[in-house]
Parts: sequence; C-alpha cells; structure tokens
Amino acid sequence: MRGPLPHPVTPAPGGGAATPVSETFQEVQRGGKKRGSYNCGRCGLPKKGHSCHIPKNATTTTPTATPSTDSAASSVAIPSPLSTARPPPPPPHRQHFSNLRRALSFDDDIDARDSQDEGEDEEEHQEEEEELLELEPEPDLAGSGKLPMSCLWEVLRRLPPPALLSAARVCKGWRDTSKRLWRAAEELRLRVPAKAQIGFVGSVLHKCPGLVRLSLRMESDVDATMLACIAFSCPNLETMEIFTTDTSINRITGDELGRFVADKRCLTSIKMEGCSNLGGLVLCSTSLSTIWLSDLQCLAKIVFSCPNLTEISLNFSRQENDSTDLTTMVSSLGRTCPRLENIHIASLRLSHTVVLALIDANLRGLRMLSLVLGSEITDASVAAIASSYSNLELLDLSGSGISDSGIGMICNVFPETLSRLLLALCPNITSSGIQFAAAQLPLLELMDCGMSICDPNSKGSSSLERNEGNLQKTLNNTMHIIYQKLIIKHSRLKKLSLWGCSGLDALHLNCPELNDLNLNCCKNLHPERLLLQCPNLESVHATGCQDMLVDTIQSQMCSDYTAVDSLVPCKRLPDGSKRVQAPHFSPKPSGDEKIWKRASKRHCTVFLNS
Repeated sequence: MRGPLPHPVTPAPGGGAATPVSETFQEVQRGGKKRGSYNCGRCGLPKKGHSCHIPKNATTTTPTATPSTDSAASSVAIPSPLSTARPPPPPPHRQHFSNLRRALSFDDDIDARDSQDEGEDEEEHQEEEEELLELEPEPDLAGSGKLPMSCLWEVLRRLPPPALLSAARVCKGWRDTSKRLWRAAEELRLRVPAKAQIGFVGSVLHKCPGLVRLSLRMESDVDATMLACIAFSCPNLETMEIFTTDTSINRITGDELGRFVADKRCLTSIKMEGCSNLGGLVLCSTSLSTIWLSDLQCLAKIVFSCPNLTEISLNFSRQENDSTDLTTMVSSLGRTCPRLENIHIASLRLSHTVVLALIDANLRGLRMLSLVLGSEITDASVAAIASSYSNLELLDLSGSGISDSGIGMICNVFPETLSRLLLALCPNITSSGIQFAAAQLPLLELMDCGMSICDPNSKGSSSLERNEGNLQKTLNNTMHIIYQKLIIKHSRLKKLSLWGCSGLDALHLNCPELNDLNLNCCKNLHPERLLLQCPNLESVHATGCQDMLVDTIQSQMCSDYTAVDSLVPCKRLPDGSKRVQAPHFSPKPSGDEKIWKRASKRHCTVFLNS
C-alpha cells in the first residue's frame, strides 16, 4: 500500500518557490513519505531543527512555503494527477481552532482540538498543556475543563485521603485543587496500616499545615516518634485522638505525653487508648478542656494541673493488682481542675474512701458523675454524693454495691435534674427499686439496669459475670427474688436497657417516647407476660431470647396498624344489632392527619445479633 499523500500548500502571495509536480509525483510513486520526519503543526515545515515564527494561538490558514532543496520537506502547489483521482484526506494539523482541549473535559459543547500526532514527544505535549492552562481566561473554572471550581471543590473534598492523592495525578488543575484542599483541611481521620512507617503519616500531615482536629486509628505500634511528627506537622492542633487495635501497642510513656501536652499551647482535647506504658503521668496545660485515657494501670503518680479542664475520663485495666492511688488523685482535682463538669472513672479500686475524697474536692460545677466497677461503693457513698452534688444530670454507679435504699436517696435528691441513670451490674437492686426510680424521676430519658435482676442459677448469667471481671461473686441480698416482674410507665423515657436480666419473667412498658429497648439475654421472660405500649419504638435488641418471645415482640410491633384500623369509619345496621366496617380500601380519615401519618409510617426493627 502507498503511504499518505503530502499536505498541499497554497503558494504565498509573493510567488514563493514551489517544488515541481513531476518531482512530487515521483515521490508518491516511491511509496510516499516515510514516518519519522514530522511536520510543524503551524506552518507545515519539518520540525527537526525548525524554529516556527508563527504564534501558538494564531489561526492562519495559508502559511508561506519556505524554499528547500529537500523534496520530502516541500509541499505541492498544484494538484497532481493522483490527487485528482483520489482526493487527499483532510490535513490533521490545519484545522482552525482557538479553544484547545485540556486533559479532561466535562462539557461536550466546548470547541476542542484534535489529539496530538502519535509520534509527538511526551515532553512537548506536557508543555503545550501547561501553556493552554495559562491561556485559560476564566479564573473560576477548574483546571481540567469547564467544570466550575466550586463543583470540583465539593467533589474532591468528599474523597478519602487515598482517593484525593490519586486525584492529584489527573491534571494540573486537579493537582492545584487538591493542594488547596489539603492546605484548607481542618479535620483529618486517618487509618495507619500495620506495615506503614512513620514517613507515611508525616507525608500526609505535612500537606495539612492548618489542621485543627486529628484522629488516628493505629494498626501499627505508636511511640514518641509519632508524637514528635504530629507536633512538628500540626502547629495549630486543637483535638487529637489516637485509637489502637488488637495488633498495635501504645509505647508512649507519661513523660513523653506530658512534654507533648506542655508544648502544644492550642491543644484543647486529647483522647488516647492503650495507655498501659505510661508509668506515671503529670499533665500541665492551660488550654486542655477534655482528657480521655484508657487502659491505664499501675500509675506511680498521676497529677492533672489544668485549670480549664471540664471533662476527664479515666479507664483503668481490670487488674486486681493495680496500685494506682485514686484517693490522692481525686482529692487534688478540686485544687488543680476547679472547673470540672464531667468525671468518669472506671476502676476496680474505687471505694467509699475515693468518694469521700471527691466530696472534699468540692467541685461546684459537677454535672455528670460516673464511678464504674467500684464494688465497694455502697448506699453511704450515695448519701455523700447526694449531699454535696445536688445538680447532677447523669449518675452512673454501674458495678457498685448499692441497693434499693440508695435508689430511694437518688430519687429524693435529683427529681428535677437527673435525666440519665445507669445502674448496670448492681446485684443488690430489685425490680421494685427500678420501678420506684422510673416513677420518681420525671425527667429521666435513659435508664440502664443491665445484669441487675439476675437468676443466680442461670448459666448464661454466670458467664456474663465472668466476662465482667467476676463482679457478682455472691448475691448479698437473701430476699432477692429469682423471677420478678417489672412495670414502667414514663412519659419521657427514650432508652431502656435490661440486658442480661435473666431473673425477669414479666415486663409491661407504657412509654410513648421510648425508641430503643435492649432485652438481650432475658432468657426467662415469658412471651405471654410481655406487653409493649410504645408507639415510637424503633429498635429492640433481643439476642439470646426465646424464639416465641421474638415472635411476640414482632407481632406487637406490627400491631400498630390496629390504631389505623380504629380510625376507619364504621357503620351500624338500622336495628343496631351488628356493627359493619367500611370496605378495606385504606381510606384517609377526615380527622387528625398527624395521627394517621404517625401510625402508618411507624417501623420497628428487632435485632437478633449483637
């Protein structure tokens, strides 16, 4: 086959030289010009050793032919006989264009130039693309087409960090937009893989100089090098969260954490898991307001000197040989952290002595108090708390040794403030105390009484007790009834948890605002003794319950349509002997439309797997 025909060129007005027809015709007979010598896209002359004098954005149609002795580089001025028989294809580099296509285009109406010749060098193509980007007149459009910058920004900012790094390789416009996104980022949530090195986190954090909130989920070990990387890359950091997994170990010591907190003048919140290697801890900061530390153990010294601290959460490991002095720590909170509002401490070493030290701290702004797993906390501790902190909104004494008498003191002191009461793993309370709390606390929205009403002969309850650290070794209350019934009627209760209450065999709930109910492992609850009058109930957790109980729950949740049926107009025969219902075609009542919509849209889910 013959090669492509040479590009015809119109002779210049001044009568420029042109190659004879016979010479060009001989060249065509030899098979045409071979590939390897490419012409300029502006003037048609060979590119090799050529410096074009025509501007890049020019739209000329008849460039002047330059005399040349090389027949392969010359152009024809008169059509040859061969070109008359077969018309030449349209010249690929002689099209009129003023608006060139970029790397990507999202608008089909844009005038675009044809693609570059296959033999063109990659370097020249990139240079042309950069020049085209500079010639684009609209500043509010993205660099990869006529996509508005605001749209591209909204699309890219929703991408996760790995996808955003990949998007930066698309074109110059996307790369610039991604850089601006990294610089403008204020919050970053990053998962660090197990095989990742510190340079991975450093390279990502280096892109975000304005980062304010950082959350890391570590699948690899974390040590002081990570803290140094964060301190160097995030000068304006305010919130830091480090979560660990089963495959990671937190090797940060108390001295290293103390230096980090002291150097970060803007840090207001720190949350860290796996703090088993601290040894001792001294935190001094005037900006910190929130501290969450978990997996603590055997702290030789623990001091918090944070005058603006409002929330502290300390979770100690469940080891009986823990030697942390909680009494000294709690007693110093009144002097070093006078603005504390929320306190959460979970430790097996909690006792009545620690509660008395907390009373001596005299934290007048305390609103939420959670003392968990303290089996030595008794009704006397409740009396001390009630006498000093009468404005509590949340009280969590899960795992304590309080009884129904302690619940009575709580109800007498906090009827106008308490909205959340958590008494899980309290073996000395009964269903009567729970009913009394529900009746005497009108603002109550959340109540957790899991593993409180237990059957001591149940194997399931014994296994759950072992999982909770053997907190329920014996049932001290000899009057504790194995099977009890619970009746709760409350107008504001939204969440109720009775998980593990294997000693419960009857339950009657009349709570119009209840939306979440936990009945996991309530094995002895009889289906015929269950009554749920909760029109807004959305989820019921029934893992480990009898199949008949699950069916009863589902049937009672589906019975909400009876409220709809009651709204359907009915008719009575003239003699009044029989009531006849209107045909079932789902008529819309003429009365209150809100009642109809609420009854028809209600949906409840029963969860059988935890």
